[in-house]
Amino acid sequence: MKNTIRIIALFVLLTSTGCKAQQLVQTPADAHKIKTNEQQFLNKPLKDLLKEIKPEIKLVTGNPEYPSYFSFRFISREELRKKTDSENTLGLFVYVKEPLDWNFDKRPKGKEYEWSKEDLQKYGNLTVTRIKVIGKE
Repeated sequence: MKNTIRIIALFVLLTSTGCKAQQLVQTPADAHKIKTNEQQFLNKPLKDLLKEIKPEIKLVTGNPEYPSYFSFRFISREELRKKTDSENTLGLFVYVKEPLDWNFDKRPKGKEYEWSKEDLQKYGNLTVTRIKVIGKE
C-alpha cells in the first residue's frame, strides 16, 4: 500500500511539473500569433501579454501621444539601422488605454531603448486596447 501511494505521489509530481503552459510566442516569427489571439489580451494588463513572449525584446519605444502605444522589436537599434527601408522588419505595436508617462530623455543613458524590469513594474498594469503586428522576421 505504501509503495502504491509513493508511486501515485511521484506520478502526480512529475505530471504537474511537466505540464507548464508553453508561451505563445517562441520565436520572433511567432509574433503574428499575438494578433491572431488578440481577443485573449484585450482589456487585460500589458504584463499578461508580455508573459506570452519568450524571445528577448531588444528595442522598445513608447508613444505618449494619443493613442498611446509601445513599439516592441526583437532586433537591436543597431541591427534596425543596418536594415534598408525596403526590408520589412517585424514590429509588435501594443496600444494601451491609459496615457503613457514615457519620456525618452529621462530614461537611463545608454539604455533608452531597452525594456527593463522597472518598465514592467511601471507599465505592466496598463490596459491593452489594440495589437498590431507589422513586417516579417
